[in-house]
Amino acid sequence: MKEVVLERPGDFAEWRGVARALLAGGVAPEDVSWRGAEEGASLFGDEAPAASAGAVTLPRELLAMADRVICHRGAEVPARLYRLVWRAARERQLLARTTDADVDWLRKTDKMIRRDIHKMHAFVRFRRLGEGEGRERFAAWFEPDHRILRLTAPFFQRRFYGMDWAIVTPDARAIWQDEVLTLGPGGTRGEVPDSDVVEDQWRTYYGAIFNPARVKIDAMRAEMPKKYWHNLPEAQEIAPLLAGAGARVERMREAAVSAANPRTEKWRTRVADDLLLDDELTSLDAVARAVGGCTRCPLHCNATQAVAGEGPVAARIMVVGEQPGDQEDLQGRPFVGPAGQVLNEAMGEAGLDRRRMFLTNAVKHFKFEPRGKRRLHQNPTSGEIDMCRWWLDKERALVQPELIVTLGASALRGVTGKSASIKSMRGQVHELAGGTKLVATIHPSFLLRLPDRDRAAEERAAFVADLAWARSLAA
Repeated sequence: MKEVVLERPGDFAEWRGVARALLAGGVAPEDVSWRGAEEGASLFGDEAPAASAGAVTLPRELLAMADRVICHRGAEVPARLYRLVWRAARERQLLARTTDADVDWLRKTDKMIRRDIHKMHAFVRFRRLGEGEGRERFAAWFEPDHRILRLTAPFFQRRFYGMDWAIVTPDARAIWQDEVLTLGPGGTRGEVPDSDVVEDQWRTYYGAIFNPARVKIDAMRAEMPKKYWHNLPEAQEIAPLLAGAGARVERMREAAVSAANPRTEKWRTRVADDLLLDDELTSLDAVARAVGGCTRCPLHCNATQAVAGEGPVAARIMVVGEQPGDQEDLQGRPFVGPAGQVLNEAMGEAGLDRRRMFLTNAVKHFKFEPRGKRRLHQNPTSGEIDMCRWWLDKERALVQPELIVTLGASALRGVTGKSASIKSMRGQVHELAGGTKLVATIHPSFLLRLPDRDRAAEERAAFVADLAWARSLAA
């Protein structure tokens, strides 16, 4: 049995050096005993092998998580991490096995550490010590759940680069002085002043942003656990603010209501005219202009612009998609984004010329969910499809295509007015009122979402075959 003594618990470099030597020596996890220097010597056990130069290749993701997880206070952590790297060196896809007990433990523990890091970033409060050599000096006391100071110190270095500061925790301290960051031994709360003038500013700010009408105590405690309160100056205001929340809400209700925005009233007076559907629209250009001012459903509120159909008025084939995507919304044209590129390539292989077809969508505005700087596509509801059907019917009446190709279930409902699965409608020719033929197939975006390359190739070939069949029917 090899015995490993870690002199600096939570130090990834120390653990990695020992683990690398053990791996190079072929020492199995069950043959290693790990302990901290403070635990005392064991009765049995040999010393661990010295560091070896043997190369051991491990997944970068595993090393990144191990760098964080080693900071966990659990005594079993060094041993469990070594078992993981031992297995990962022999099982290249180990981290992909999410049901594995070791992998599950690693990911949950990593999440715990990252949450502790987030809390430290949010809840460290500096006290001013004074000024020296032209730079202000500050200090802070913090009690994280785990030994994470070496992971969080670079964040404070970047954020408070222009001042000297020290953060003291029970396990370690970080000192930023003369633009040099050093780590040292832990300390006590008594080394940091209890308060300063900055704390009064924190309390004033917190009181100003406190909204008594939106108090959710459980949510507040989830984001700001009570164990952090004694180190937060603004936490002193929580109890009195909560106690007076009810009275403040009543005073807000009794206060005079401000006059309505005149622009809102102007919109209310004209909305009825905007919602009128003009049956006198006699050209595709007129329909496109009218679609641009449509406010019949809420989708127009967030979209950049409406996207009407595009193509010759005498097109023999009309292609109907679901709705504009991100690029279509920005450019104002249908099928110009990633799905449009897939459609263009497939039509080219099927012998179809996009310039001779009319391309449009069942819904004319982009429906999405904001996610950071991205806009994630959302499927339109049946009600939204039905609300927009008037515009699609108007385009159909003006183009009078011999054949309509619907891409996806939303397009199928937009044309027929009924919900049906693609599977039940695909591979058949359906006749609509007036003699127009209909062919149903998948939406090209479906091909972009398939992770399996073989399945994607198979589905794409079937999609091209559907378009080629539609060309032959229209001919």
